[in-house]
Amino acid sequence: MPHDLPKSYEPGAIELRWAEYWVKEKLFHAPTPPEGDTTSTFTLLLPPPNVTGRLHMGHMLNQTQMDIIVRWHRMRGFRTLWLPGTDHAGIATQMMVERQLISEGKQRVELGREAFLERVWEWRRHYGGAILDQMKRLGASVDWEREYFTMDENLSRAVREAFVRLYEDGLIYRGRYIVNWCPRCGTAISDLEVKHSEVPGKLYEIRYPVIGSNNEFITVATTRPETMLGDTAIAVNGADERYKHLQGKHARLPLMDREIPIITDEIAQLEFGTGAVKITPAHDPNDFEAGLRHNLPRIEVMDEHARMNQNAGPYAGLDRFQAREKILSDLAAGGFLGDVKDYTISIGRCDRCGTVVEPRLSMQWFVKIAPLAERAIKVVENGDIRFTPENYRQIYLHWMRNIHDWCISRQLWWGHRIPAWRCLACDQTIVARETPVKCAGCGDSRLEQDPDVLDTWFSSALLPFTTLGWPEETRDLEAFYPTSLLITGFDILFFWVARMIMLGCWFMAPPHDPRRASQGAFTENSLPHSVPFRNVYIHALVRDADRQKMSKTKGNVLDPIEIIEKYGTDATRFTLAAMSSPGTDIAFNPSRTEGYRAFANKIWNAARFMFMNAQGNQPIAGSGVDLEAFESQTLEDRWIFSLFNRVAGEVDDALHAYRFDDAANRIYEFFWGAFCDWYLELIKPRLLPEANDDTRAKAVRNLTALFEASLRLLHPIMPFITEEIWHAMYDGKPPHESIALATYPQGDGMHIDQAAETDMAILQDLIVNVRNLRGELKVEHKQRVPIEVFARDPAIRPLIESNKVAVERLANVEKITFLDAPLAAATATRQSALFEVHVVYEKKIDLAAERQRLKKELEQMEKEIAGGQRQLGNEGFLAKAPAQVIDGIRKRMQELATLRGIVRSKLEELE
Repeated sequence: MPHDLPKSYEPGAIELRWAEYWVKEKLFHAPTPPEGDTTSTFTLLLPPPNVTGRLHMGHMLNQTQMDIIVRWHRMRGFRTLWLPGTDHAGIATQMMVERQLISEGKQRVELGREAFLERVWEWRRHYGGAILDQMKRLGASVDWEREYFTMDENLSRAVREAFVRLYEDGLIYRGRYIVNWCPRCGTAISDLEVKHSEVPGKLYEIRYPVIGSNNEFITVATTRPETMLGDTAIAVNGADERYKHLQGKHARLPLMDREIPIITDEIAQLEFGTGAVKITPAHDPNDFEAGLRHNLPRIEVMDEHARMNQNAGPYAGLDRFQAREKILSDLAAGGFLGDVKDYTISIGRCDRCGTVVEPRLSMQWFVKIAPLAERAIKVVENGDIRFTPENYRQIYLHWMRNIHDWCISRQLWWGHRIPAWRCLACDQTIVARETPVKCAGCGDSRLEQDPDVLDTWFSSALLPFTTLGWPEETRDLEAFYPTSLLITGFDILFFWVARMIMLGCWFMAPPHDPRRASQGAFTENSLPHSVPFRNVYIHALVRDADRQKMSKTKGNVLDPIEIIEKYGTDATRFTLAAMSSPGTDIAFNPSRTEGYRAFANKIWNAARFMFMNAQGNQPIAGSGVDLEAFESQTLEDRWIFSLFNRVAGEVDDALHAYRFDDAANRIYEFFWGAFCDWYLELIKPRLLPEANDDTRAKAVRNLTALFEASLRLLHPIMPFITEEIWHAMYDGKPPHESIALATYPQGDGMHIDQAAETDMAILQDLIVNVRNLRGELKVEHKQRVPIEVFARDPAIRPLIESNKVAVERLANVEKITFLDAPLAAATATRQSALFEVHVVYEKKIDLAAERQRLKKELEQMEKEIAGGQRQLGNEGFLAKAPAQVIDGIRKRMQELATLRGIVRSKLEELE
């Protein structure tokens, strides 16, 4: 017999208990399947949060959507693997530990590399699991037995293997090129890690004396005058008539007294500035390319801290911005500074620390990206990977077609160290999987490992296959790769998603994939099998209630833990799901969460009502709602059973399309609206002690069977309350260890009874109209009143008569009288396309108020009719909308036309 639930629903205690139970019992572990097992698999990789991270609303949305999809698949019989882990987050973690050292009066360089790395590992052991602990508290149904950290030894070995293979394939090279350099972090960063913003600035014109000409200057315009100290040429456009006579001559570099050539190059644009451009190959990427074309020297004038170096002459030791002011002052004093104009400039800042990034010439490791991008483009063009919303497909393809080589080295200590060594004897570079003992070239044993580490995103891009055992040929890799779905945000589409696709399509297609080595060389036919995932769902942003982006400076950041503590995890998850429409940002308002907390409370009270009325009956069978457990005896039984099957099918369709909002809202409408507000009220007479024993037993069986199935339908979105009530229904002896392992309800079209749904809709309309009229007439709640009904359709009267008891009880009606003619000029009436109803109540009616009500009703009808006509006149809408939606609008238009005529007639009668 099901046991009683506490009177008050308190989510905190319930959620903590079940969260601990799920982890302790290892309910979500996906064991390696045996050979020959044909069970369908569903694999999803958690975007690994930084080891430094704490849960924010973006995480909450992402994890809610993933958990819904994973639980849904698990309940549908899929072997489900959701892989959790954390990323070592090179720059972020190193910065965190450095700050800790500074607070102790220490510096990283004082400790030395080995001692510093030990300090980082110690920090990670103490603080690094915080976000995963939060995930456990939220009940994320990941496989905690497979939890990984991107610096684990097996993953580190796989990273070295990937680097070496790419190097052997000629796709990794080392060279001295212009990179984005963060002076604060002390490392190169990728283009994606630079955030640009337009700010007011200045455009400075500098006059360079032309050598061999009396008092002639060539003027250039620049926004970064401090870099002029490294100028090695001035470029003019060959088509610029203004400078024809200067082509091939030399100019003197002001302040440095160095001769530099005047060259012709298309880098100089006739319409920009003065038409002449200073060329600084060591401090600008475009100038670097121009320098290569003209074999110009590269003079670096700044060090890694963005301070002027010895090549800057008298400005050595100054910060770059201090040097700028000093240089401008000296240029003005020497007569070399021309006009200074206001100018909007694009400033690039380090995404991690906000420091202005400096283009810097530096020796770095790069991935030759074109061969990888070619495959990654094809799999998306061919539909082997699908994006939702679909517009991200074009965004992805555009970026991939314009991609540059990837700088993968970082000047950090924390991270995967690059597996390359330099021979101190012959200067040869050795790239190897294991630490070499001696130089392969000269045999000398004096080898020095490259001090740099790999970009964090390099190791992250390998996770779909390295977490499953690559480079070994494992059963996990065979069973769970490719993964089924990736749910992530737009902000890492290029950082991570694109790179996973590129490296997956390279390493998991022949000849790199050991499973397919026997198939020989790479062919395009192998590409569909090499993708890291089949589908990508890009979720939207969570904004505040005013649709503003959350930020600490605005003070509008919502802490999900605080929201959860106040309203419960289930209510918070349901809010995010109910507002999650593909491509639409979420304006999160805690008041919505408060409403869904009330929804959870409604379910709790419904369960208590059910338990109170189930005394003396056995717990339901694990089969839930089926023909054996549910026996339709009345219209309300037929209706609710039909509606449940319809809603179950709609929820299934919605989750297939990642329409979390549609799924949540349909469940909400069914559970609260149909089940709690209507079915429980309609079934009450059959649950009373005076009811026939057989009738009562069947009613209890129907009620409990339907409630249990509804819990399973709701479980992926609200896992805690459904688990609590489900176990209570079985008195602690359920057919499975968790509702999460029970079968998800599948809508059966054979059980949809359109006639029952139509009849119930008519009765509901009648009851609601009577209730509204009672409210307008201010009839006392306990007072029963008679009503008069005129049925326009002959079938309506027998329908009402056969359900007379229900109508009288739910509308508090004393007597129902049927009329043979329409209600003439009667007040206190309501009308629909099928009936008119009048509440007989002796109270003076305010005719003016009644006319105003009818006019307002008519206005609303006119608006709805106009909207429907617009939709039906829109060819685009008709081409895309489902047939049933269009049919529903047309039917509604017919009903509204009838109702409009009725209301107009009533208004005329009251004039």
